[in-house]
Amino acid sequence: MAAIRQEDLIQSIADAFQYISYYHPLDFITALGEAYAREESPAAKDAIAQILTNSRLSAEGHRPVCQDTGIGTVFLKVGMNAQWAGATMSIQEMVNEGVRRAYTDPVNPLRASVLADPAGKRRNTRDNTPAIVYYEIVPGDGIEVICAAKGGGSEAKAKFAMLNPSDDVVEWVLKTVPQMGAGWCPPGIIGIGIGGTPEKAMLMAKESLMAPIDMRELKARGAKTRAEELRLELYEKINALGIGAQGLGGLTTVLDVKVLDYPTHAANLPVAMIPNCAATRHIHFHLDGSGPARLEPPKLADWPAVTWTADTQSATRVDLNTLTRAQVSSWKVGQKLLLNGKMLTGRDAAHKRIQSMLDKGEKLPVDFTNRVIYYVGPVDPVGDEAVGPAGPTTATRMDKFTRMMLEKTGLISMVGKSERGSAAIEAIRDNQSAYLMAVGGAAYLVAKAIRAARVVAFEDLGMEAIYEFDLVDMPVTVAVDSTGTSLHTIGPMEWCRKIGKIPVDALFGNKH
Repeated sequence: MAAIRQEDLIQSIADAFQYISYYHPLDFITALGEAYAREESPAAKDAIAQILTNSRLSAEGHRPVCQDTGIGTVFLKVGMNAQWAGATMSIQEMVNEGVRRAYTDPVNPLRASVLADPAGKRRNTRDNTPAIVYYEIVPGDGIEVICAAKGGGSEAKAKFAMLNPSDDVVEWVLKTVPQMGAGWCPPGIIGIGIGGTPEKAMLMAKESLMAPIDMRELKARGAKTRAEELRLELYEKINALGIGAQGLGGLTTVLDVKVLDYPTHAANLPVAMIPNCAATRHIHFHLDGSGPARLEPPKLADWPAVTWTADTQSATRVDLNTLTRAQVSSWKVGQKLLLNGKMLTGRDAAHKRIQSMLDKGEKLPVDFTNRVIYYVGPVDPVGDEAVGPAGPTTATRMDKFTRMMLEKTGLISMVGKSERGSAAIEAIRDNQSAYLMAVGGAAYLVAKAIRAARVVAFEDLGMEAIYEFDLVDMPVTVAVDSTGTSLHTIGPMEWCRKIGKIPVDALFGNKH
């Protein structure tokens, strides 16, 4: 039995996180290609085309599929008889060092999103450490490792409930999935943990997402266990909700549903649900003392033959440098736009600082008059890139700042991903503004439209600084227009009705 070297684990971890930053799992790409082929919703089909094109570009260019390169999560199954050769670090320290190397790689730097002091100063650790590590001691001589990079948008949509033993799990899931909105960037996979204790259910939901996508095979052979029966039932019923790609309405919301269960107390029924987004990223490898893991790159020929191009025939080109309030108020929900010219960026930390400065009567460092802001925290550029992958972040986190920005700074429109809440929609309607949606999971593709970028304020915030981007044909869709009509409401409602398996009234009440 060969001993495992400390350096082998560290380098394997580093290689794994680099690998998953630009290679989707092939089973995910295959399932997404099949979803594209059967999709009937034009908006959803366009979104899936962007995600597939982005995926291939990332695989070719070895650049992240998403600007949110995730929080490092590692599952370790350590053999009881495993031996170490001269190790001086704990396993947690080894994993952290591997993550550090991966995220600070000069050839493909990954965005550092981990913040220390989460309830206080929220200081960026700058290297995405520490990782989240789960251990299990098992029979054997080696180590089984799963590395996953989980984005904050999908993590934010994790749900948990302590149901009564007589409650219906399927009913809870179908009630809860629409409440998650589109911030988790569907289509993706939903993991469900049932039983155990609260923390066990959450861990099972997360771990279930590491399994291969096999819904097509499961449907072909049929269920053999209660967990598989639940998978089939939930797959059909979640897709029947009509939420669709990016929440725009369509046939495919989930590519697979995973279920793990565990015995629980007679008085309890813990249920956890965690989604994995369109930037699904995980890899499994084994160390046996023979050296670091060998991660074989996938064949680009296995990607679906789908190439998204800007629709210059039906989309409206917009010059941001001369944009007026009247133009913004004329846009209609669902309208496709191609943005050109200079656009500002800003997300959570920048908005919070702007609010603080306004409250103190201080002058803002940037003039937002008649400007558009993009909710984004980009990856650092390499080579001749103007900016690294720069997809949208979840817009609902900026809802509480929307009225302030529209009424006190001169801002006239916003770009992000997913739906807006009622407070933001009211502010948009009251100010004859509009909210534009870019596709989450298409970060590298979006970055191709950014020809120049410079930090114009709050440089100390790192990726949350305010940038000014110079754009050529950045694709967006009007998701909330000046009347307050939301595409994320009318789209799923229309497709839920078309699919016809779940009563529309049960989901949307009197909104239709």
